[in-house]
Amino acid sequence: MSIAVRHPQPGLGRATSRKPTPRGASRMVAREPISVRLPRPSLAGVKRMLWPLMLLGLGFASYELGQRLLPHVDRPISQIGVRGDLSYVSRESVQRRIEPFVAASFFNVDLDGMRRELESMPWIARAEVRRVWPDQVLIRLDEQLPIARWGDEALLNNQGLAFAPTELMHYQHLPKLYGPARSRQQVMQQYQMLSQMLRPLGFSIASLELRERGSWFVRTAPDAEGNSVELLLGRDHQMEKIRRFTTVYEKSLKDQIANIARIDLRYANGLAVAWRDPVAAAATANDAVRQN
Repeated sequence: MSIAVRHPQPGLGRATSRKPTPRGASRMVAREPISVRLPRPSLAGVKRMLWPLMLLGLGFASYELGQRLLPHVDRPISQIGVRGDLSYVSRESVQRRIEPFVAASFFNVDLDGMRRELESMPWIARAEVRRVWPDQVLIRLDEQLPIARWGDEALLNNQGLAFAPTELMHYQHLPKLYGPARSRQQVMQQYQMLSQMLRPLGFSIASLELRERGSWFVRTAPDAEGNSVELLLGRDHQMEKIRRFTTVYEKSLKDQIANIARIDLRYANGLAVAWRDPVAAAATANDAVRQN
């Protein structure tokens, strides 16, 4: 008996309706949009370049604005105010000194140059110059305060600084100080201290000298009868010597001061008196010549 075997043909029956299930690498995957797959551009570099450009543009705009507004705000100087108690300097002389500067406009006026010009005047110790909006300049002046003469060539202020006005002959009434040029401030300080100590005794200083070897010499101003006394102080301990002189003066010399020419205080424990009239010295020699 022969048996015929039939093979199922593809596409026939229920089995042909099923699709094979993809496996492994052949599985279908949904592809992402191209906008997602492409790399995003970095803006960090652009930002770093943008800020300097913005600042440069802002600066340029400010400069242009300033140039356009400057003619409207930079006005000519219309008023100059001068403040300070002026006794030796006239306001007319100040006006003449600053006249070349005030022709400039408000922002272009040379304040430093004006200050230097004013302080070059002998009687001006310090000048302060500033702008006052919108078109004024304010000047404040401090004059020199003459305390003494420095030899025959200059005056000294209260700081011991020398200045030389042209009319020195008008200040002959001031005390005269001498010494090396480098010692001006030292001599002025010594003068001020000695003046304070001698004033209670009725003395004022007519001259004070510091010699090259360091010795100090004082001459008092003439009294009502025209008499003055010279004090020799030596090199050191001047304050102690003046205190010693004060004690001896009150005890023994006060009534004889008109007949005293010189008092030598260079001794360690006493003093020596040089009399104008030698006869008057006999009565007081034992009390005034030495004081132990």
